[in-house]
Amino acid sequence: MNENAVNEIPKVKTLPDAQTVTEVTHWTDRLFSFRVSRPQSLRFRSGEFVMIGLMGDNGKPLLRAYSIASPNWDEELEFYSIKVPDGPLTSKLQHIQPGDEIILRPKPVGTLVHDALLPGKRVWFLATGTGIAPFASLMRDPETYEKFDEVVMMHTCRTIEELEYGRQLVENLVNDELIGEMVEGKLKYYPTTTREEFPHMGRITTNLENGKVFDDLGIEPMDPATDRAMVCGSLAFNKDVMAVLEGFGLREGANSEPREYVVEKAFVGEGI
Repeated sequence: MNENAVNEIPKVKTLPDAQTVTEVTHWTDRLFSFRVSRPQSLRFRSGEFVMIGLMGDNGKPLLRAYSIASPNWDEELEFYSIKVPDGPLTSKLQHIQPGDEIILRPKPVGTLVHDALLPGKRVWFLATGTGIAPFASLMRDPETYEKFDEVVMMHTCRTIEELEYGRQLVENLVNDELIGEMVEGKLKYYPTTTREEFPHMGRITTNLENGKVFDDLGIEPMDPATDRAMVCGSLAFNKDVMAVLEGFGLREGANSEPREYVVEKAFVGEGI
């Protein structure tokens, strides 16, 4: 085989379903986001998740469900992750660099999609921690603003620095060439902390139940005739919020049976 023939051999990907890391941002010592190449054949609805991961020490793929944080029109895929020091996956994943490869199974699924909600006038995105990821996708999707007159993003973290990823994303939306004009006047952002002093504090459930979020934003309380909601957080958080939403008269829906609210149940803990 001559030298030219060797040079013509395409690079062999070292992982199954491999995609290349293009960017990594460490927001805190516990949180990071990263972008990877997008398979040309991948189609997804904003709010869905895929299985991503790395090879485990035993030589088998170590995969976890991750919401796609980028909108469905983006040329790359973005993910937002917690760092778990002893986590089988994130103990390794947090060290990825641009040029590295990850495994990405191109079969998106999930319930945090517009198709799972009945038509309404206002939609609530309710998230704790990295649960903001699917809403990072939905907040950048024109369909969100075409379907709803008002979008309320409630995001709760322990500290101010843990809100930074969401804060920057929301602030940059008005300058987005694709949806900047659609977002203006429609998106209301309500971040809160639970441990560090901040203008708005408290759990999402508390701020909904005592009506503080409605007063602070100058909006009407939830009405099942007009309000829709999506929920993403820990299992305990999801259960608590579901009880609050049902107290307002909203019913849980699914892809097969759209109703007033939906919950993503694929993420049941942070020991990843």
